[in-house]
Amino acid sequence: MPLTNRSVVVSHKEQSFSEKIYFPAIVKGMAVTFSHLFKKRPTIMYPEQKREYAAVYRGQHVLKRDENGAERCTACGMCAVACPAEAITMESAERKKGEENLYREEKYAKTYEINMLRCIFCGLCEEACPKEAIFLTDRIVASEYERDVFVYGKDKLVEKIGLPIDVSKRQTPEVLAFKKIPGLKHNQLHQEKISKGKH
Repeated sequence: MPLTNRSVVVSHKEQSFSEKIYFPAIVKGMAVTFSHLFKKRPTIMYPEQKREYAAVYRGQHVLKRDENGAERCTACGMCAVACPAEAITMESAERKKGEENLYREEKYAKTYEINMLRCIFCGLCEEACPKEAIFLTDRIVASEYERDVFVYGKDKLVEKIGLPIDVSKRQTPEVLAFKKIPGLKHNQLHQEKISKGKH
């Protein structure tokens, strides 16, 4: 008794001699291969040539400074908690007198490390940061031969004084508008706090 009413017609066509030695298939394959010789190459000569990255591209992290050059990070640990790969570790310390121009808040990150081999570049760290201290940039993480080198510390993450890294593409219009609201403690610089007697 048949299980279904469907039937399949099986062809028993006898193969020719050329088909038996796969000659037509080889010719077709070689034709496809040689056709690519006359097409534009999709590869580029990196690093002499570089592609344009999309605005949503997430590359190497940067720890931002404020307008006075002070580090924004307060070592609150929000980025480390939000990181699904547990790639971020830090150690906090209290700012000493005379270091107001180095660190924006009274608490700062004494050490800050990101394991680039564990990081999945999801961007949750920059979303969780309440101080806009960490962003993912369009920079590529360099290749290395040793695993230990991929643990990036503050020497590689903090932007250099006088050489700010543009992260405007990563900031939403709502965040940029929020930063311009006067009177908010989040937007105050250290010099403004001194002038208002809040030091």
